Amino acid sequence: MLLIGVHVPLATPFYPDGRLYVRKLEHNVRRYSLTPVSGLIALGSNSEIASLSSQERFQVLETVGKEAAKDKVLTAGIGLPSVNESIALAKEAAATRFDLALLSAPLEYSSLLWQENTPQSAAWTYFEAIADASPLPVVLHSSADRPALPTKLIQRLAEHPNVVGLLDESGQVERIAQIRELTAQVKRTVTTTITFTAATGRMLIAEEPTTVVGGSFVDAATLSGGAAVATAPPVPALKTRSKDVGFQLVWGVTKDAGKALGSDTQAVAMPLAASVPQAAYEVWAAWKDGDPRLLENKQQRLYEAEKGIALWDIPAVKYASELSGYFGGRPRLPLLPVTAERAEEITRLLNGMHA
Repeated sequence: MLLIGVHVPLATPFYPDGRLYVRKLEHNVRRYSLTPVSGLIALGSNSEIASLSSQERFQVLETVGKEAAKDKVLTAGIGLPSVNESIALAKEAAATRFDLALLSAPLEYSSLLWQENTPQSAAWTYFEAIADASPLPVVLHSSADRPALPTKLIQRLAEHPNVVGLLDESGQVERIAQIRELTAQVKRTVTTTITFTAATGRMLIAEEPTTVVGGSFVDAATLSGGAAVATAPPVPALKTRSKDVGFQLVWGVTKDAGKALGSDTQAVAMPLAASVPQAAYEVWAAWKDGDPRLLENKQQRLYEAEKGIALWDIPAVKYASELSGYFGGRPRLPLLPVTAERAEEITRLLNGMHA
Protein backbone atom coordinates (compact mmCIF):
# COMPACT_ATOMS: atom_id res chain seq x y z
CA MET A 1 0.00 0.00 0.00
CA LEU A 2 1.32 3.40 -1.00
CA LEU A 3 1.65 5.91 1.84
CA ILE A 4 1.30 9.41 0.44
CA GLY A 5 -0.48 12.66 1.34
CA VAL A 6 -2.20 13.44 4.64
CA HIS A 7 -3.56 10.75 6.97
CA VAL A 8 -5.98 11.82 9.71
CA PRO A 9 -5.84 10.16 13.17
CA LEU A 10 -9.53 9.92 14.05
CA ALA A 11 -10.94 10.79 17.46
CA THR A 12 -13.55 8.52 19.04
CA PRO A 13 -16.88 10.27 19.82
CA PHE A 14 -18.70 9.53 23.06
CA TYR A 15 -22.06 10.41 24.55
CA PRO A 16 -21.90 12.63 27.67
CA ASP A 17 -22.33 9.48 29.78
CA GLY A 18 -19.31 7.86 28.12
CA ARG A 19 -21.02 5.47 25.70
CA LEU A 20 -19.61 5.10 22.19
CA TYR A 21 -21.41 7.52 19.85
CA VAL A 22 -21.47 5.58 16.58
CA ARG A 23 -23.70 8.03 14.70
CA LYS A 24 -21.27 10.87 15.29
CA LEU A 25 -18.36 8.70 14.19
CA GLU A 26 -20.27 8.04 10.97
CA HIS A 27 -20.78 11.80 10.54
CA ASN A 28 -17.09 12.54 11.06
CA VAL A 29 -15.89 9.84 8.66
CA ARG A 30 -18.25 10.98 5.93
CA ARG A 31 -17.09 14.57 6.37
CA TYR A 32 -13.40 13.66 6.32
CA SER A 33 -14.10 11.63 3.19
CA LEU A 34 -15.07 14.85 1.42
CA THR A 35 -11.70 16.46 2.14
CA PRO A 36 -8.54 15.99 0.01
CA VAL A 37 -6.76 13.92 2.69
CA SER A 38 -5.43 10.55 1.54
CA GLY A 39 -6.30 8.38 4.49
CA LEU A 40 -7.93 7.89 7.88
CA ILE A 41 -6.38 6.26 10.94
CA ALA A 42 -8.79 4.55 13.34
CA LEU A 43 -7.68 3.61 16.87
CA GLY A 44 -4.59 5.79 16.50
CA SER A 45 -3.14 8.73 18.44
CA ASN A 46 -6.46 10.52 19.01
CA SER A 47 -8.67 7.49 19.64
CA GLU A 48 -8.45 6.87 23.42
CA ILE A 49 -7.93 3.22 22.48
CA ALA A 50 -6.92 2.24 26.02
CA SER A 51 -10.37 3.15 27.31
CA LEU A 52 -12.25 1.14 24.65
CA SER A 53 -13.47 -2.39 25.17
CA SER A 54 -12.73 -5.08 22.57
CA GLN A 55 -16.29 -4.82 21.29
CA GLU A 56 -16.05 -1.04 21.02
CA ARG A 57 -12.81 -1.30 19.04
CA PHE A 58 -14.52 -3.67 16.63
CA GLN A 59 -17.46 -1.25 16.35
CA VAL A 60 -15.12 1.63 15.52
CA LEU A 61 -13.42 -0.40 12.77
CA GLU A 62 -16.71 -1.60 11.34
CA THR A 63 -18.12 1.95 11.25
CA VAL A 64 -15.06 3.52 9.65
CA GLY A 65 -14.75 0.71 7.10
CA LYS A 66 -18.40 1.11 6.13
CA GLU A 67 -18.56 4.91 5.92
CA ALA A 68 -15.19 5.93 4.46
CA ALA A 69 -14.87 6.80 0.79
CA LYS A 70 -13.28 4.02 -1.23
CA ASP A 71 -10.26 6.11 -2.21
CA LYS A 72 -9.23 6.79 1.42
CA VAL A 73 -6.48 4.54 2.74
CA LEU A 74 -7.71 3.05 6.02
CA THR A 75 -5.22 2.30 8.78
CA ALA A 76 -6.15 0.57 12.05
CA GLY A 77 -4.17 0.97 15.26
CA ILE A 78 -3.59 -2.49 16.74
CA GLY A 79 -0.91 -1.85 19.39
CA LEU A 80 -2.34 -3.48 22.54
CA PRO A 81 -0.38 -4.94 25.47
CA SER A 82 -1.46 -8.44 24.49
CA VAL A 83 0.04 -10.00 21.36
CA ASN A 84 -3.06 -12.16 20.90
CA GLU A 85 -5.45 -9.21 21.22
CA SER A 86 -3.37 -7.17 18.78
CA ILE A 87 -3.55 -9.98 16.23
CA ALA A 88 -7.31 -10.33 16.77
CA LEU A 89 -7.72 -6.60 16.17
CA ALA A 90 -5.66 -6.83 12.97
CA LYS A 91 -7.92 -9.64 11.74
CA GLU A 92 -11.02 -7.59 12.51
CA ALA A 93 -9.51 -4.65 10.61
CA ALA A 94 -8.91 -6.88 7.60
CA ALA A 95 -12.49 -8.18 7.78
CA THR A 96 -13.80 -4.59 7.72
CA ARG A 97 -11.68 -3.79 4.64
CA PHE A 98 -8.88 -1.77 6.18
CA ASP A 99 -5.65 -1.46 4.24
CA LEU A 100 -2.94 -1.21 6.91
CA ALA A 101 -2.30 -2.02 10.57
CA LEU A 102 -0.50 0.54 12.77
CA LEU A 103 1.62 -1.03 15.50
CA SER A 104 3.09 0.88 18.44
CA ALA A 105 4.92 -0.49 21.44
CA PRO A 106 2.79 -1.12 24.54
CA LEU A 107 3.59 1.51 27.16
CA GLU A 108 3.03 -1.02 29.95
CA TYR A 109 6.16 -3.01 29.07
CA SER A 110 8.56 -0.22 28.12
CA SER A 111 11.18 -1.24 30.69
CA LEU A 112 11.17 -4.81 29.37
CA LEU A 113 11.20 -3.94 25.67
CA TRP A 114 14.45 -1.98 25.64
CA GLN A 115 17.13 -0.76 28.01
CA GLU A 116 19.35 2.23 27.27
CA ASN A 117 17.68 2.44 23.85
CA THR A 118 18.74 -1.13 23.03
CA PRO A 119 15.97 -3.55 22.02
CA GLN A 120 15.55 -6.58 24.26
CA SER A 121 14.26 -10.01 23.25
CA ALA A 122 10.73 -9.10 24.34
CA ALA A 123 10.70 -6.25 21.80
CA TRP A 124 11.60 -8.50 18.89
CA THR A 125 9.04 -11.06 20.02
CA TYR A 126 6.23 -8.53 20.35
CA PHE A 127 6.64 -6.87 16.95
CA GLU A 128 7.64 -9.91 14.92
CA ALA A 129 4.91 -12.18 16.32
CA ILE A 130 2.25 -9.62 15.41
CA ALA A 131 3.75 -8.88 11.99
CA ASP A 132 3.91 -12.62 11.25
CA ALA A 133 0.22 -13.13 12.02
CA SER A 134 -1.29 -9.87 10.76
CA PRO A 135 -3.37 -10.25 7.59
CA LEU A 136 -2.65 -6.58 6.84
CA PRO A 137 0.68 -4.91 6.07
CA VAL A 138 2.10 -3.35 9.23
CA VAL A 139 3.25 0.25 9.71
CA LEU A 140 5.36 0.79 12.83
CA HIS A 141 4.33 3.69 15.08
CA SER A 142 6.83 5.64 17.16
CA SER A 143 4.35 7.63 19.23
CA ALA A 144 5.05 10.97 20.91
CA ASP A 145 3.52 9.83 24.22
CA ARG A 146 5.98 6.95 24.78
CA PRO A 147 9.69 6.20 24.25
CA ALA A 148 10.78 6.42 20.61
CA LEU A 149 11.28 3.10 18.83
CA PRO A 150 15.04 2.41 18.73
CA THR A 151 16.54 2.69 15.26
CA LYS A 152 18.08 -0.78 15.65
CA LEU A 153 14.61 -2.20 16.11
CA ILE A 154 13.27 -0.31 13.10
CA GLN A 155 16.18 -1.44 10.93
CA ARG A 156 15.58 -5.11 11.73
CA LEU A 157 11.79 -4.93 11.42
CA ALA A 158 12.03 -3.12 8.08
CA GLU A 159 13.39 -6.39 6.66
CA HIS A 160 10.21 -8.22 7.67
CA PRO A 161 8.14 -8.88 4.52
CA ASN A 162 4.94 -7.68 6.22
CA VAL A 163 6.36 -4.43 7.66
CA VAL A 164 6.06 -1.64 5.11
CA GLY A 165 6.78 1.62 6.90
CA LEU A 166 7.02 3.85 9.97
CA LEU A 167 4.90 6.68 11.36
CA ASP A 168 7.33 8.74 13.43
CA GLU A 169 6.26 11.46 15.88
CA SER A 170 9.72 12.19 17.28
CA GLY A 171 9.99 15.54 15.51
CA GLN A 172 13.68 14.79 14.75
CA VAL A 173 14.48 15.16 11.06
CA GLU A 174 17.98 13.77 11.58
CA ARG A 175 16.40 10.58 12.94
CA ILE A 176 14.34 10.24 9.74
CA ALA A 177 17.50 10.65 7.66
CA GLN A 178 19.21 7.98 9.74
CA ILE A 179 16.31 5.55 9.35
CA ARG A 180 16.25 6.17 5.61
CA GLU A 181 19.94 5.31 5.45
CA LEU A 182 19.55 2.18 7.60
CA THR A 183 16.65 0.88 5.49
CA ALA A 184 17.98 1.89 2.06
CA GLN A 185 18.25 -1.74 0.95
CA VAL A 186 14.54 -2.47 1.54
CA LYS A 187 12.51 -2.61 -1.66
CA ARG A 188 8.77 -3.13 -2.05
CA THR A 189 6.30 -3.01 -4.94
CA VAL A 190 2.88 -1.43 -4.36
CA THR A 191 -0.25 -1.16 -6.48
CA THR A 192 -1.36 2.35 -7.45
CA THR A 193 -3.92 4.00 -9.67
CA ILE A 194 -2.84 5.16 -13.11
CA THR A 195 -2.10 8.58 -11.57
CA PHE A 196 0.16 6.97 -8.93
CA THR A 197 -2.18 7.49 -5.98
CA ALA A 198 -2.92 4.69 -3.52
CA ALA A 199 -5.20 1.93 -4.81
CA THR A 200 -7.11 0.81 -1.72
CA GLY A 201 -8.51 -2.66 -1.26
CA ARG A 202 -12.07 -1.30 -1.48
CA MET A 203 -11.29 0.31 -4.85
CA LEU A 204 -10.07 -3.01 -6.22
CA ILE A 205 -13.16 -5.01 -5.29
CA ALA A 206 -15.33 -5.48 -8.38
CA GLU A 207 -18.98 -4.60 -7.84
CA GLU A 208 -21.53 -7.28 -8.64
CA PRO A 209 -23.73 -6.46 -11.64
CA THR A 210 -27.36 -5.72 -10.83
CA THR A 211 -30.48 -6.77 -12.69
CA VAL A 212 -33.44 -4.61 -13.67
CA VAL A 213 -36.96 -5.88 -13.09
CA GLY A 214 -39.92 -3.60 -13.48
CA GLY A 215 -37.76 -0.50 -13.16
CA SER A 216 -36.08 -1.67 -9.95
CA PHE A 217 -32.60 -3.08 -9.44
CA VAL A 218 -32.38 -6.49 -7.76
CA ASP A 219 -29.72 -9.15 -7.53
CA ALA A 220 -29.89 -11.69 -10.36
CA ALA A 221 -29.56 -14.47 -7.80
CA THR A 222 -32.95 -13.60 -6.32
CA LEU A 223 -34.77 -14.22 -9.60
CA SER A 224 -36.22 -17.60 -10.53
CA GLY A 225 -38.32 -19.06 -13.35
CA GLY A 226 -38.49 -17.47 -16.75
CA ALA A 227 -38.81 -13.84 -15.68
CA ALA A 228 -37.64 -11.33 -18.26
CA VAL A 229 -34.60 -9.50 -16.89
CA ALA A 230 -32.13 -6.89 -18.03
CA THR A 231 -28.65 -7.12 -16.57
CA ALA A 232 -26.65 -3.94 -16.03
CA PRO A 233 -23.22 -3.91 -17.66
CA PRO A 234 -20.37 -5.00 -15.37
CA VAL A 235 -18.40 -2.29 -13.61
CA PRO A 236 -15.02 -1.88 -15.37
CA ALA A 237 -12.04 -3.05 -13.33
CA LEU A 238 -9.87 -0.30 -11.87
CA LYS A 239 -6.81 0.29 -13.99
CA THR A 240 -3.70 0.04 -11.87
CA ARG A 241 0.05 0.39 -12.05
CA SER A 242 2.93 -0.93 -10.00
CA LYS A 243 5.36 1.35 -8.22
CA ASP A 244 8.64 0.46 -6.57
CA VAL A 245 9.07 1.98 -3.12
CA GLY A 246 11.42 1.58 -0.21
CA PHE A 247 10.63 1.46 3.49
CA GLN A 248 7.94 4.16 3.64
CA LEU A 249 8.17 6.96 6.20
CA VAL A 250 5.32 9.10 7.53
CA TRP A 251 6.04 12.33 9.44
CA GLY A 252 3.83 12.64 12.52
CA VAL A 253 4.16 16.32 13.54
CA THR A 254 3.92 19.74 11.92
CA LYS A 255 7.33 20.97 13.04
CA ASP A 256 9.92 20.67 10.23
CA ALA A 257 7.40 18.92 7.98
CA GLY A 258 9.01 20.51 4.94
CA LYS A 259 12.46 19.21 5.90
CA ALA A 260 11.05 15.75 6.58
CA LEU A 261 9.23 15.67 3.26
CA GLY A 262 12.46 16.72 1.62
CA SER A 263 14.16 13.72 3.26
CA ASP A 264 12.18 11.24 1.18
CA THR A 265 9.11 11.21 3.42
CA GLN A 266 5.96 11.07 1.31
CA ALA A 267 3.17 11.44 3.89
CA VAL A 268 2.21 13.28 7.07
CA ALA A 269 -0.14 12.26 9.89
CA MET A 270 -0.08 14.88 12.61
CA PRO A 271 -2.83 14.47 15.28
CA LEU A 272 -3.95 18.07 14.72
CA ALA A 273 -5.06 17.06 11.21
CA ALA A 274 -8.21 15.72 12.87
CA SER A 275 -9.10 19.31 13.79
CA VAL A 276 -7.98 21.14 10.64
CA PRO A 277 -7.58 18.58 7.83
CA GLN A 278 -7.59 21.25 5.12
CA ALA A 279 -4.77 23.19 6.78
CA ALA A 280 -2.75 19.97 7.15
CA TYR A 281 -3.36 19.14 3.50
CA GLU A 282 -2.19 22.62 2.42
CA VAL A 283 1.19 21.95 4.08
CA TRP A 284 1.63 18.74 2.10
CA ALA A 285 0.25 20.28 -1.12
CA ALA A 286 2.70 23.20 -0.93
CA TRP A 287 5.56 20.70 -0.70
CA LYS A 288 4.12 18.63 -3.55
CA ASP A 289 3.83 21.74 -5.72
CA GLY A 290 7.45 22.68 -5.04
CA ASP A 291 6.58 26.03 -3.42
CA PRO A 292 8.97 26.42 -0.45
CA ARG A 293 7.75 29.90 0.43
CA LEU A 294 4.11 28.80 0.69
CA LEU A 295 5.18 25.63 2.49
CA GLU A 296 7.01 27.60 5.15
CA ASN A 297 4.02 29.92 5.59
CA LYS A 298 1.48 27.10 5.91
CA GLN A 299 3.71 24.97 8.10
CA GLN A 300 4.63 27.77 10.50
CA ARG A 301 1.01 28.77 10.95
CA LEU A 302 0.00 25.23 11.81
CA TYR A 303 3.07 24.71 13.98
CA GLU A 304 2.19 27.73 16.13
CA ALA A 305 -1.15 26.05 16.82
CA GLU A 306 0.49 22.68 17.44
CA LYS A 307 2.80 24.22 20.05
CA GLY A 308 -0.29 25.18 22.05
CA ILE A 309 -2.05 21.85 21.52
CA ALA A 310 0.20 18.95 22.52
CA LEU A 311 0.21 15.90 20.27
CA TRP A 312 -1.35 13.76 22.99
CA ASP A 313 -3.85 16.39 24.22
CA ILE A 314 -6.97 14.56 23.00
CA PRO A 315 -9.52 16.84 24.78
CA ALA A 316 -8.00 19.85 22.98
CA VAL A 317 -7.98 18.07 19.60
CA LYS A 318 -11.61 17.09 20.12
CA TYR A 319 -12.67 20.63 20.96
CA ALA A 320 -10.69 22.04 18.04
CA SER A 321 -12.37 19.63 15.61
CA GLU A 322 -15.74 21.13 16.50
CA LEU A 323 -14.55 24.45 15.09
CA SER A 324 -14.39 22.74 11.68
CA GLY A 325 -17.81 21.09 11.89
CA TYR A 326 -16.80 17.69 13.23
CA PHE A 327 -18.18 16.16 16.39
CA GLY A 328 -15.61 16.22 19.16
CA GLY A 329 -17.58 15.92 22.35
CA ARG A 330 -16.29 14.96 25.74
CA PRO A 331 -13.38 12.57 26.19
CA ARG A 332 -13.91 9.41 28.21
CA LEU A 333 -12.88 9.44 31.87
CA PRO A 334 -10.33 9.85 33.34
CA LEU A 335 -9.69 12.53 30.67
CA LEU A 336 -11.59 15.77 31.24
CA PRO A 337 -12.99 18.23 28.68
CA VAL A 338 -11.26 21.54 28.11
CA THR A 339 -12.15 24.47 30.33
CA ALA A 340 -13.81 27.61 28.97
CA GLU A 341 -10.50 29.47 29.22
CA ARG A 342 -8.69 26.69 27.34
CA ALA A 343 -11.43 26.65 24.69
CA GLU A 344 -10.87 30.36 24.04
CA GLU A 345 -7.13 29.77 23.67
CA ILE A 346 -7.65 26.91 21.19
CA THR A 347 -10.07 29.04 19.17
CA ARG A 348 -7.43 31.76 18.99
CA LEU A 349 -4.69 29.33 17.96
CA LEU A 350 -6.76 27.97 15.09
CA ASN A 351 -8.25 31.28 13.98
CA GLY A 352 -8.65 31.25 10.22
CA MET A 353 -7.67 27.60 9.79
CA HIS A 354 -10.88 25.81 10.65
CA ALA A 355 -13.13 24.97 7.70
